[in-house]
Amino acid sequence: MNLQRGKGVMLKGKVIVVTGGAGLIGQEFVKSIIEQGGIAVIADIDERHGHEVTKTIQKYLSSKNVFFVKLDVTSKISIQKCIDYVHEKYGRIDALVNNAYPRNKNYGRHFFDVEYDDFVENLGANLGGCIIPSQLFSLYFRNQGYGNIINISSIYGVITPKFEIYKNTSMTMPVEYAAIKSGLIHLTKYMAKYFKGMNIRVNAISPGGIIDGQSDSFLREYNMQCLTKGMLDKNDLNGTLVYLLCSMSKYVNGQNIVVDDGFSV
Repeated sequence: MNLQRGKGVMLKGKVIVVTGGAGLIGQEFVKSIIEQGGIAVIADIDERHGHEVTKTIQKYLSSKNVFFVKLDVTSKISIQKCIDYVHEKYGRIDALVNNAYPRNKNYGRHFFDVEYDDFVENLGANLGGCIIPSQLFSLYFRNQGYGNIINISSIYGVITPKFEIYKNTSMTMPVEYAAIKSGLIHLTKYMAKYFKGMNIRVNAISPGGIIDGQSDSFLREYNMQCLTKGMLDKNDLNGTLVYLLCSMSKYVNGQNIVVDDGFSV
């Protein structure tokens, strides 16, 4: 699979909306789409940062095949405006990548400290923030005659947490995260079955941990659970994303692909 910068054609001409496209992983997804000849829409709630990321990627890749649309994944009005804008600009939308991960200020507390209202708010924002975009985009895809949805889950939606790697750190594996990501995998399968006969594929990617400023001691503990590399770099999911977006995976549907360097084995 050719993923060299500016060399690929696996997504030639495809118009792909990435929610949370201005985030850590989202930016890498956007770059990989452009590198493979696609058109990437950065759909993000942070307007200032989204425009900055768009300009940076345009300059880095010397490409105009990326633009920003402000999007609130919990608002039907915002989502429909995004769909209408992209359709008016390109006449079609080939795929949606549900990558956004909204959370409130109390997200990530240890289990005994989690309040009911926070738990419900975070689950609602995340699972609802997948369902509502998927609902409206799939209606568009049904009318169009085809479509593709990719949900970004996590290895901790597949296996129970390895709490031992968090010992002697201030970190934890949030209970909200486990509930959200496991639910997302089942929603992926649900939607794939529900869309039978509509020519709409739905799949998920479940990555292992992504390097993002964690302590050396935590990384050592984490990496001991892996088989080759250890914790992933932010661009290590790109090949899997491109595969699910391109025609090579046209009969892959309702699946969850784990990318974790053997962490879950």
